[in-house]
Amino acid sequence: MPTRLIINADDFGLTPGVNRAIAELHQAGALTSATLMANGTAFDDAVAIAHANPTLGVGCHVVLTDGDPVSQPESIPSLLGPNSGLDRRSLRPKLLDFVRDLVLGRISELDIEREATAQIRKLQHAGIAVTHIDTHKHTHMFPQVTRPLLRVAEAHGIRAIRHPFEARWSWSLGHGGVSRRIQMKILDQLRQPFNAQPEILFEEVRSTTGSIGISATGDLDQQTLVQIMAKLPEGTWELVCHPGYNDTDLDGISTRLRSHRKIEYDALLAVIPEILSHPNPPALIHYGYL
Repeated sequence: MPTRLIINADDFGLTPGVNRAIAELHQAGALTSATLMANGTAFDDAVAIAHANPTLGVGCHVVLTDGDPVSQPESIPSLLGPNSGLDRRSLRPKLLDFVRDLVLGRISELDIEREATAQIRKLQHAGIAVTHIDTHKHTHMFPQVTRPLLRVAEAHGIRAIRHPFEARWSWSLGHGGVSRRIQMKILDQLRQPFNAQPEILFEEVRSTTGSIGISATGDLDQQTLVQIMAKLPEGTWELVCHPGYNDTDLDGISTRLRSHRKIEYDALLAVIPEILSHPNPPALIHYGYL
């Protein structure tokens, strides 16, 4: 099997600086795909960039935590944050609160389906041919999120979903901090339930062989990227990345990834074109080619 690589930037639409970095990397041949946030503050700018760059695969970055919903808040009550009264209009700001309530059965799969539908339709109504779906903070590693997302994907003609688990060969390289690696090891127990979803098994909605770069989020510098790419085996892989510019627009956004976005941008720009000049490089694709 040949080696194929999707290089996907999350958070398309977060800020104009993130959008600009994605466009520049794609035009430089260092990025093939991006997932667009329907509730991003720079959504319209991202849509314009997507239309101006038709070879860029664009998926939907479904946001179920940390942001405002696209649906009417009263239609998705179990997804909303803890504030009471009229202020209870936003999604839970903390991932741990979302996971806790998901595991305790406090979050309705129907509400997830409604909100994911609203986000995907916003992209499609803007003229985006959605190549795939993934989720902010990788929440679809939980079956309670995977199930409604697969239903929504099939209903809207979307044929692919991110494999939310780090490939074990990539994880074993030891990137990321100790707490991050412990977290990844615990969550890896959900890998088999994800792989066992009937839609994945029968390729109604396809996925890659696995994802890489998740454990290195916040640490994906040039040296780390070179190490990952040197170990890339046969198969179809997605490199998950978060490039961008650390500018004043990003200062107003709730995100732990700030200065490192430019480090990732520089790493991709330096490493990917150079690797493509080697004999037998991986074929760069986006999810539309699965």
